[in-house]
Amino acid sequence: MFEFDPERHYPKETESRVVIRFQDCDPLQHLNNAKYFDYFFNAREDQVPKLYGVEMIDFIRKYQAAWVVYNHSISYVRPARVGEWVRIMSRIIWHDHQSVLVEYYMTDDSKEELKTLLWTTMRYVDMKNGKSTPHIGAVQEFLKAVTDPVDLEKTNARERIRFLKSQLLRT
Repeated sequence: MFEFDPERHYPKETESRVVIRFQDCDPLQHLNNAKYFDYFFNAREDQVPKLYGVEMIDFIRKYQAAWVVYNHSISYVRPARVGEWVRIMSRIIWHDHQSVLVEYYMTDDSKEELKTLLWTTMRYVDMKNGKSTPHIGAVQEFLKAVTDPVDLEKTNARERIRFLKSQLLRT
């Protein structure tokens, strides 16, 4: 079961290294546009338990609530190709009383080239009645601990792509 530990350091960003599979590619040997979602979500699902010591099912069981996707914004910058090793990073960049915005991005294996940026907005929903519910208690504290805030008043996806590209060039 999930228990928030205020003394624990919770990393802000998850990272996975994966290979682009043949069956997920189009005839041009590029990762199929729809498959990016699978790669992003699977990477985060694998990393969250490792970094935070919690499975999403723990949140659902304990709080009888879950995050439900209601918006995606994806930018395909450079193709991921069959057999290529890539890095997938994710982090929560914004949250309020009942929503979160998760940023996912994919780079080449050496983290020099940005391939894709995905922003996914999710609403926290009560499992009993299907209605939005607020983040309370330990859930709210957990979100504060893991969010790497981005000022969305001053940043849109295009500007974020520029920022991420500039960060990749520095490393």
